[in-house]
Amino acid sequence: MSFSDSQVQMTLDLDAGLTDRFRSVKETIAAGVYRRGLKRTAGDMDVAPGNLSIMLSGDGQRHLDVDLLERYIELTGDKTPIYYLVAKHCGDQSAARDEALERVQGLLQELPQLLASVGVQGKRRGAR
Repeated sequence: MSFSDSQVQMTLDLDAGLTDRFRSVKETIAAGVYRRGLKRTAGDMDVAPGNLSIMLSGDGQRHLDVDLLERYIELTGDKTPIYYLVAKHCGDQSAARDEALERVQGLLQELPQLLASVGVQGKRRGAR
């Protein structure tokens, strides 16, 4: 992630399996809430435990809003929801590029053999 010259470049070390362990950002919050304790976390966030539980379950009319997400992160210091969103939506583009380059190199090594198998001869040096 890059910023303007007056800002600092940010590097994140993401857990590779984060998007495999959780299906949604709400699930990351629920895991943190229940690990920390529903009553304790709800009390810190000034939300009734039953309401928080319903918000996290996705049932009913009570939805977890962005302000509550921000309050959860501030109060608990749990940045897992942020890391999940970055991993899911930004991904590790350098890893994808490296994997693609490896595949291209492998294909280039196989190319002469593949061409020969279909009867295409490569040009000889100096021949026209």
